Amino acid sequence: MDISELIIYRNLEHQDLFEELACLLGYARMEREANPFFCGGRLTELAVQYGFEGNLWHCFLSFCLANHENAYTTTCELMGAAHGSLDELAKEDYKIFKALFDADITKLQPEGLWRTLADFRPAKTDSQVFNKRIRDRIVNLAVQLKQAADVEEFQRYMVEFYKEFGVGKFGLNKAFRIVEREQGQKVVIEPVANVEHVYFKDIVGYELQKQKLIENTESFLAGREANNVLLFGDAGTGKSSSVKAALNEYYGRGLRIIEVYKHQFRALSYVLEQIKDRNYKFIIYMDDLSFEDYELEYKYLKAILEGGLGRRPDNVLIYATSNRRHLIRERFSDKRQLEDELHNNDTVQEKLSLASRFGVRIYFGSPDKHQFEQIVKALAKRYKLDMREEELLAEANKWELSHGGLSGRTAAQFITRLRGRG
Repeated sequence: MDISELIIYRNLEHQDLFEELACLLGYARMEREANPFFCGGRLTELAVQYGFEGNLWHCFLSFCLANHENAYTTTCELMGAAHGSLDELAKEDYKIFKALFDADITKLQPEGLWRTLADFRPAKTDSQVFNKRIRDRIVNLAVQLKQAADVEEFQRYMVEFYKEFGVGKFGLNKAFRIVEREQGQKVVIEPVANVEHVYFKDIVGYELQKQKLIENTESFLAGREANNVLLFGDAGTGKSSSVKAALNEYYGRGLRIIEVYKHQFRALSYVLEQIKDRNYKFIIYMDDLSFEDYELEYKYLKAILEGGLGRRPDNVLIYATSNRRHLIRERFSDKRQLEDELHNNDTVQEKLSLASRFGVRIYFGSPDKHQFEQIVKALAKRYKLDMREEELLAEANKWELSHGGLSGRTAAQFITRLRGRG
């Protein structure tokens, strides 16, 4: 039995390490001798990066299986057991992986190195890449697969994992951005490692606004009709935090988010092509969206929102935040008849029609004095600040006068200052 006989699970992300480890254990042939110190060092680096513990060989194999997108794994993500020939082909691969799990790395030399890696105790279990839920599930999967009595049980554990969590980067991460590697090449959808852990309960006030966003997002996740959303209004009022809260609240139900900047709008059709057939709901997120009157990227966005020949996939919505109600800079001259523009009204309407293509528009206004003080008091209570209310509010009012005025952001910055003073 040899890893060269694998049919579906080929070209893994860490293929070189996989081959070297398999060679050390007698399940691969290489032209050069495998280096145990190289393998041990790489396993340790991955353990720290992903938060693995216990038997690092088993964790590594589990990660390889969980992360590999192929015809079988993406089918299981959508359907559960694939059945038919795909199931049979995958079972042949699982025979090899079962043997790899059964191989004992403590028999390798040097003995001390491999005994340590077979019972690895991390300094901390935090993952630099995954959230705790995914990290724990991969570590538990490693234990399950080692304990599998036979190939059938091994395969059942994998099918359950794919159906519950999905596969590859979309299954193992919650947020993404698009990156252009080189000019002229296709963009790459890359995971964002650290997403701010904000939830709706963390956003003080704006209950009606949050409820509108929650209702639309829950309809989307339930497969019902839902609208694209524009969150607009004053700076620092919680627009971006509300979108992040939606992601964190509903990630467990299959919600994912991809951040796109306006200079990347040409790549939107490529992004939609990559995500349209996945078993997740995607929000294309555009933060602080606005256009100057000379910028034409808004035309690409209009085509995606509504009106282009290509239909937006059912598992995709667009959420955008902006300080501008109409997204595009308006001038008084737009409202006057210009001598050199015979159809000026058509131009004005084209600009205004962009915002109207968002079916849900939610306004976030700056809080008044009383609302600002309520936010300050709520944040002070949350962080258990020991300060008399009169003194707290007096200091907060002085702070906002010189730090951007009345807003939730100003209140949060003021509380951060107090916490930093100790």
